[in-house]
Amino acid sequence: MASIPPDLIEKIQSAGSVVVLTGSGVSAESGVPTFRDAQTGLWERYDPQELATPEAFERNPRLVWEWYSWRRELVGKAKPNPGHLALAELERMSGLFTLITQNVDGLHRAAGNENVIELHGNIRRSKCSEEGIVVEEPEESEDIPPRCPHCGASLRPDVVWFGEALPYEAFEAAVDAARNCDLFFSIGTSSLVYPAASLPYEALDSGAVLVEINPDETPLSARADFVLRGTAGEILPELVEALQEQ
Repeated sequence: MASIPPDLIEKIQSAGSVVVLTGSGVSAESGVPTFRDAQTGLWERYDPQELATPEAFERNPRLVWEWYSWRRELVGKAKPNPGHLALAELERMSGLFTLITQNVDGLHRAAGNENVIELHGNIRRSKCSEEGIVVEEPEESEDIPPRCPHCGASLRPDVVWFGEALPYEAFEAAVDAARNCDLFFSIGTSSLVYPAASLPYEALDSGAVLVEINPDETPLSARADFVLRGTAGEILPELVEALQEQ
């Protein structure tokens, strides 16, 4: 188990604003397969990067919808892990706190985090493929994908596909939070996927203290003020415990 530096505890306690960015490593500890994990069963012969595009949905909306239905089932079985729960506790212990996630599984909210920015959407939701508005799926539908109750267009998962821009308001809110925080955590992310990977640098340029929690070295490691090697589920509960003991 990693040792939490006393200097880091002091930085957290004195921070007026804390921002956390999470990636797939946090969800992986709950059994959610990362996007690039090997497909299983019926989906072994499909490349995820060829299914998760607007073009794939236009060519074969049924195939893409059914693939996401399978992924949604996997996500539905997942529960928040100790890392998720510790982040929810960290929010309760903090003043201004913003959690920015690249994950689409909704587990941060399930764990109890409230101020969450979902950069890549949420696989549990559906939206109209034409109007872009989030809608409830009909309980019973013969159509695959189901139809939008407003305009009749096909519904699609409310996630960002390859070739699509991040939701404008979500990313602008994330940039604003990063630029105005005192302490920025990068947790369980490779720091390779842009534009999300730019957020820690926005925080650094504004004078924030940067903390990386990751089992592996990333392009961000050399710039971090504190680097804690390990998983979120290992380190974050220890971090929260150290804060509670103060």
